[in-house]
Amino acid sequence: MSAWEPVLSRNFGRTEARTLEGYRRGGGYEGLQRALGMEPEEVIEEVKTSGLRGRGGAGFPAGLKWSFIPKATDKRKFLVCNADESEPGTFKDRFLMENDPHQLIEGCAICCYAVGASTCYIYIRGEYGEPANILEQAIREAYEAGVLGERSLGKGPRIDIFVHRGAGAYICGEETGMLESLEGKRGQPRVKPPFPAVVGAFAAPTVINNVETLCNLPHILARGAAWFRGIGTDERNTGPKLYCLSGHVARPGVYEHPIGVSLEQLLDGAGGMFRGRQLKAYIPGGASAALLRADEARIPMDFDNLAKAGSMLGSAAVIVMDESTCLVRAVRRLAHFFEHESCGQCTPCREGTHWSAMILDRIEAGRGSAGDADLLVRVTRNMSGTALCALADAAVGPVRSLVTRFRDEVDAHVAGGACPLPYRPLFTAEAS
Repeated sequence: MSAWEPVLSRNFGRTEARTLEGYRRGGGYEGLQRALGMEPEEVIEEVKTSGLRGRGGAGFPAGLKWSFIPKATDKRKFLVCNADESEPGTFKDRFLMENDPHQLIEGCAICCYAVGASTCYIYIRGEYGEPANILEQAIREAYEAGVLGERSLGKGPRIDIFVHRGAGAYICGEETGMLESLEGKRGQPRVKPPFPAVVGAFAAPTVINNVETLCNLPHILARGAAWFRGIGTDERNTGPKLYCLSGHVARPGVYEHPIGVSLEQLLDGAGGMFRGRQLKAYIPGGASAALLRADEARIPMDFDNLAKAGSMLGSAAVIVMDESTCLVRAVRRLAHFFEHESCGQCTPCREGTHWSAMILDRIEAGRGSAGDADLLVRVTRNMSGTALCALADAAVGPVRSLVTRFRDEVDAHVAGGACPLPYRPLFTAEAS
């Protein structure tokens, strides 16, 4: 793979880039300056032409999402930035906020101008104390310099940005659950329709975008949609992408590549497998994505190719597992996560996550029965598409893929009355 010049992560490790002055020295706020010289509709069209798709998991075209905001309305409009990064294995947004807060602020300001929103709330995960502090300091700088406030950069409309800290609930990463929490209510997903674009925060039209999605905007406006479209695998998968690499790898971390890099290429740039072990399975898009086998390591990790393979890009949290991994044990842990984080509002999700965890518990403990694998398939089938939000569908991904792609391992647990693989911690005295 040819050398890649970082875009989103270009300021990672440069502490001076946290300041307004340091950010501007690298071309910061040039994208906002250009946007303010255009009509809002032209900005939306530029983002549409770029092909930018939401980086939070769904992959919905960002410009198209913005165009759903009604124009003929007297209601105040809002932008809500989803920084409630709570998916296991996902940490890219934290790196963006910690290392380059003004990049996010600029992206938020561009979006606000494009859709006519005067106020942006950055809803940040409650555990992200330091990133929240860094963002708040950067926002103060932006106000003092006139980037935000009465007239953005001295010529645009009023734009205000506030950081709102969550309270540690994964369900608030779901956009309507996040809006409920933002309004001071219990963070439970809403019935849709109406959709947030029409009835969102405080019953007003609202755009909701992920941190990484918004961080792409300054570069699209500064360099142009054609530049952005020239990166990636095809016209539906464009631009740079941050991948969170963790698990049995030599150098875990956040890696930036053109969208569509394969696991094989990603590992090459991260020192390969931990201690030279063999790849057994990997999760390409966070805890809610279906597991893939080692022989699928060359699949381009973009929205469409992973969907064709039966998984998804999701949050691009790539979790790598070697031959020592008990996949039943790994998926069992994920099942318990979803059981714990379900808000309990929808019966298929509340009961389905509990049953999935319970069945995997007994299989791993050596008390499984011959029909348990098929029972898991039935449970997950009843969870799919039957709840108000995507948490139930997210919980289905790892469980169903365990049974369909690694059925032999599930059957070995049942037949042997115990896990056939010995427990081996990642870090041992020998490794250290």
